Amino acid sequence: MLISRRSLLGLALLAAGCSGGEARPAELRLVTGQSGGLYGQLGDQLAKELRRDGIPVRVTQTAASVQNLAMMADGRADVGFSLADSADDAIRVRHQPVSALARVYMNYVHLVVGESSGIAEVGDLAGRAVSIGAPGSGTAVIAARVVAAAGLDGPPEIVRLELDASIRALRGGEIEAFFWSGGVPTPALAALGDIRLIPLEALVPVLRRRFGPVYEHVSVPADAYGAVRPVPTVGAPSYLMCRTTLPEDVAYTVTETLFRARDRLQAPSAPGGRLDERYAIGTGAVPLHPGAIRYYRSVYG
Repeated sequence: MLISRRSLLGLALLAAGCSGGEARPAELRLVTGQSGGLYGQLGDQLAKELRRDGIPVRVTQTAASVQNLAMMADGRADVGFSLADSADDAIRVRHQPVSALARVYMNYVHLVVGESSGIAEVGDLAGRAVSIGAPGSGTAVIAARVVAAAGLDGPPEIVRLELDASIRALRGGEIEAFFWSGGVPTPALAALGDIRLIPLEALVPVLRRRFGPVYEHVSVPADAYGAVRPVPTVGAPSYLMCRTTLPEDVAYTVTETLFRARDRLQAPSAPGGRLDERYAIGTGAVPLHPGAIRYYRSVYG
């Protein structure tokens, strides 16, 4: 009976030993994100595609970017998602042993308030209870930077809640606003009908001066959450990352699967959402893994 190359790689994950003396994991350990966000949805679908090719995968839901990077850096995870700014910090500030497989899609910073809220601009957050995202999340990193860049007259009352908890707290009147950085539409937000997004585009130049070109001008499409017009805000790409010691053939296969199954992966439909190899290689200061480089060279020479 013939065994496919991908099935052989699945068997290889079960074998002991790899370069550098590390034992290969019994399964590919994929870390995703919070309930209601796109990392979980995309990660589950990617895992399904890999399993179809005979590669065992264990998916773990996390707070997302910062936690994922730490887990890959210390060997508790093999592959995971991260926002570009968190990945940039991991390389340039913390010097963590992580690499990129692909720039996957654009994230949009959402500053969410109730539809009848008196908050009209980011400056109105002064003195108000605001969730900046779960500890260990990329949302918390970028939200703290946005608040600092806004130069508020007074500090907001900061709480740190994951997405679902932020939604419940807003509806329960425990907070007046929350931040979320995710693809558009984010499933948990699309299910709501009584929210508004606050424009943040004026802060993009400030963020770029302080932290570099990981931040971009983007607009949330009007039809994403039922708004009358698009909402201009801050964008930051998402990367599919891996531990630097991930065997090259495994990194190649994960990257290949990502693009071979792109039509089934349910990436966001907003601009920057479609998986594309030319878009994927633009990971800035974050180096591509040699296995990912080999895949892109196989496509473009």
